[in-house]
Amino acid sequence: MAIPSDAITHAIQLAVTPVFLLAGVGAVLNVLAHRLGRIIDRARVLRGRLYDEPGLRDGEDTASELRVLDARMRVVNLAITLCTLCALLICTVVAVIFASDFVDVSLGPIIAGCFVAAMTCLIVALLAFLLEIYLATVKLSIRR
Repeated sequence: MAIPSDAITHAIQLAVTPVFLLAGVGAVLNVLAHRLGRIIDRARVLRGRLYDEPGLRDGEDTASELRVLDARMRVVNLAITLCTLCALLICTVVAVIFASDFVDVSLGPIIAGCFVAAMTCLIVALLAFLLEIYLATVKLSIRR
């Protein structure tokens, strides 16, 4: 059974479109991973300060900041998990779109379901990112 080259070309054209979305999700993942690294670095510094200097006068402030960093870390981890799941679902969409041109089974519901699930994951991940930004800035006070 020979598959016509125009069918393969059409399948590739359809499958490439979600790849642009995948590139955007990758950029968001890059930002989130960078923020997580910064949170971890700051937490290490504060933990070192808290445990190396037990009589530290601002120990309560340090412990409070560590709690905020812990909350931020959990939110960023959630966002990273959801973005990764989104990327996997987009990859599934690409694979199913490509495969749908070569089988006589309607794969439209699978494609639509995976795409809706991917967009839901991305929306919740972006909301988690927004929450993390809020947590990072809520206690920040810059006065002149």
